[in-house]
Amino acid sequence: MRWWDIEAVLGLEHELFPEDAWTAGLFWSELARTRGPSATHRYVVAEAEDGRLAGYGGLATTAGTGDIQTIGVLPAYRGTGLAGRLMDELLAAAVRFGCHEVLLEVRVDNAPAKRLYERYGFRAIGVRRGYYQPGNVDALVMRRALDDGGTPESSSSTSLSTPPAQGTHTHG
Repeated sequence: MRWWDIEAVLGLEHELFPEDAWTAGLFWSELARTRGPSATHRYVVAEAEDGRLAGYGGLATTAGTGDIQTIGVLPAYRGTGLAGRLMDELLAAAVRFGCHEVLLEVRVDNAPAKRLYERYGFRAIGVRRGYYQPGNVDALVMRRALDDGGTPESSSSTSLSTPPAQGTHTHG
């Protein structure tokens, strides 16, 4: 994701997460941490063949732990593998940053997202009560361990490979 993607990302953000959409300032702040020798974040977007934004995702890291900040995919692209491609890129970034684990929060009422995360080896480790505001919706905290080689722990049978989504490509 680059600065010129922010306007389109904000449009998707408001469509996908109307009650708790991020602000432009928050995206600018996150992007400030994606470049240079001290970069700790990675944000990507996926464009459809017509150039319009179809999805986006972001990862923040600190002290060997990655935190998936956001993943959003337009309804027309759900079930195409696009969310998986975004997840692949974010997990690969976590490996490049030297992370040994990746965390995320997901709304307890978002069953499709929870299924995606479980397919990628994330397991529930806790609940944050009233995390999503203003709706006062709980967040399920999930964790996925990475071994020293940056791959899933050997006890996980989850594969990182997913078929590419037709008509989309991602860029950072």
